[in-house]
Amino acid sequence: MPFFNDADEAYIYLGGVFRKANETEVGPKLAAADIDLQVYYSDPEAKVLIKMHGESLEVVDGGENEDADVKLYMPADIGDKFWRGEYNLAVGLAKGQVKAKGPVNKILKLVPLTKPLFPMYRELVAEKDATVAA
Repeated sequence: MPFFNDADEAYIYLGGVFRKANETEVGPKLAAADIDLQVYYSDPEAKVLIKMHGESLEVVDGGENEDADVKLYMPADIGDKFWRGEYNLAVGLAKGQVKAKGPVNKILKLVPLTKPLFPMYRELVAEKDATVAA
């Protein structure tokens, strides 16, 4: 059974971690990439557009940019594992568990910047973890 019950939960957590990034020193570092990242999740179906431009990130839950610089396709559970620090995106791409369109090297350069967000994400999902475990 998937961790997220519906797209709204995926937006709260998987989109939420990018919104939280704006409250840290990580937000401006990610925004400096000057790209639009489109992430398509499955199980549940959800899409998140992250606009990385200027000084902060803009997160559009359910948003779509057909011309996004980089597009990632993955199950929402893989997104959850990544933000917990339990999933290597480069390995996932190599194994075909995550599919990408566009200059993947741009995203892989940003991955190390996301590490400080892992504890924030785990804190974000802690309440959901407790209800799932119960």
